[in-house]
Amino acid sequence: MRALLSRRDQLGRPGTARRVYYKWQGLHWVLASLADLGYPSGDESLYPIRDRLLELWLGPSYFREFATRTEAEAYRGRGVPVMEGRYRRCASQQGNALYSIVTLGIADERAATLVERLLHWQWPDGGWNCDRDPDADTSSFMETLLPMLGLAVYARGHRHAAALKAVRRAAEVFLRRHLFKRVSDGRVIRPEFVTLHYPLYWHYDVLGGLKGMARIGTIRDPRCADALDLLEERRLSDGGWPAEERYYTVSPRAVKANADYVDWGGTSRKRLNEWVTVDALAVLRAAGRVRA
Repeated sequence: MRALLSRRDQLGRPGTARRVYYKWQGLHWVLASLADLGYPSGDESLYPIRDRLLELWLGPSYFREFATRTEAEAYRGRGVPVMEGRYRRCASQQGNALYSIVTLGIADERAATLVERLLHWQWPDGGWNCDRDPDADTSSFMETLLPMLGLAVYARGHRHAAALKAVRRAAEVFLRRHLFKRVSDGRVIRPEFVTLHYPLYWHYDVLGGLKGMARIGTIRDPRCADALDLLEERRLSDGGWPAEERYYTVSPRAVKANADYVDWGGTSRKRLNEWVTVDALAVLRAAGRVRA
């Protein structure tokens, strides 16, 4: 946490720390990590970072949309492409921003605009997807998890009926697939979905899905059982869980692509990772599978 907080002043100034979304050292990811770690609510020193974040994710291009039929046209156009009646938008970005600022207690009236955008872009099946292939007609796990969480924390604090309804619809994207299986044949959707990581950033795995279900109160839905079984099977002999793969390298000083300021414990198939273990225990406790 010290490594993240040491960047507050730098990240809050215009023209510093490269792009807001620079993976994984941009301020977008710093706020997301602080929110996931349970950083104390209401720290006003984070306001400048919040402002830069919202300047990006509520920029004019996200209120401009255009209809298109081809992938090439979708990439050439300015704004949010609409194909076959579906908004092709990486809603994990606005969703993560919403989750971070609400969880950290630094949200202002602009949070409502993030909510409005997410509701506007939601797909008929309940999730979101930025795939610009016109044949894509199913929501993405990666683009759905963070909007669902952002809307959930907002709905909880504002009694927002439309946001709560959207959360329930989004949950079905995961539950219908038992959090990692294809509807058509029950096979694993993608290998990384059944591999444990920390942090996930914008990615998805079964533990991230279970964390999401716990946070929105659906962890005891019977359709979570297979994912919970899989998580229990990954427990090590010492009682912990490993981070089997990772999406980052460590660079505490220099800004580098796909680097994080923090070493989150590395990877191993045999050694526990503290962050994965804490999350796994929290999920299993919420599911009633371990005692408090």
